[in-house]
Amino acid sequence: MADSMRYSTGTPWEVAAGYSRAIRSGDKIYVSGTTASGVTGAMGLEDAGEQTRAALEIIRDAIEALGG
Repeated sequence: MADSMRYSTGTPWEVAAGYSRAIRSGDKIYVSGTTASGVTGAMGLEDAGEQTRAALEIIRDAIEALGG
C-alpha cells in the first residue's frame, strides 16, 4: 500500500466529522467536498461567484500542500 499524507485546514467541520480536506495516496490526491467556509466554519460570502472562487482556492491550497 502506498504511503499516504493528509491535509487539514483545521476548520471545526473537519474535527467534528473526523475528516481531512485532502489525502494523497501514492500519486493520487483525493479532495473532500469543499465549501467557501472560513477557518471558523462560517460562510461569510453572499455572492455565488465569490463562494466559488473561495472554494476553488481552498481546493488549490490543499492540492499544492500535498505536492500536486
